[in-house]
Order: sequence, then structure tokens, then C-alpha cells
Amino acid sequence: MVEQNPALDAVFHALADPTRRAMLRRLAGGERSIGELAAPFRMSFAGASKHVRALESAGLVRRSVRGRTHVCRLDPAPLAAADEWLCFYRRFWNERLDTL
Repeated sequence: MVEQNPALDAVFHALADPTRRAMLRRLAGGERSIGELAAPFRMSFAGASKHVRALESAGLVRRSVRGRTHVCRLDPAPLAAADEWLCFYRRFWNERLDTL
């Protein structure tokens, strides 16, 4: 039976998109407005907001509203679960390569 982990699935779904990965990278440097996140991609506020919602659904981003500005910040905690999952395969491949 396949082990179900909706939170981990949401993280990998969010990370599957290169635009969202780039947004996370920018947020690692500090808080950004949705407009600032959208600027390098020449996308609309609505388009950027859709990406931010996917990141929020995965728990990777927290959004607050300051006046008319939506400010986003990175929440790296869900990445720990993804790293733990990947660590198993990292060890697996390291052991396989060592046997070669």
C-alpha cells in the first residue's frame, strides 16, 4: 500500500513549478510583496497571487496584509519533511556508489 502524506505531497507539488521555486529563493532573502515577487516574471498580480496560494497551501509561505499590500515571508518548516524524505534516497545512492 502506498503511504499517503498530503502535506509532503503539497510541498512537492509547490516545488514542481520553476516560478514558485524562484519565488521561494527570493523569499529566502526576506519578506517581499506579491508585486515584488511578480516583477522578474512580468506577470500580473493575479498570476503571482495564484503561485503564492500554491505555496501557502503547502505551508511554505505566510502572507499578511498591510494596508493594500500583500506581504509574503518564507516558512521553511515544511521543507524539513521534504529533506527527510530525500535523505533516504541520498543515503541509498551514496551506499550504492560506495559499492562500485
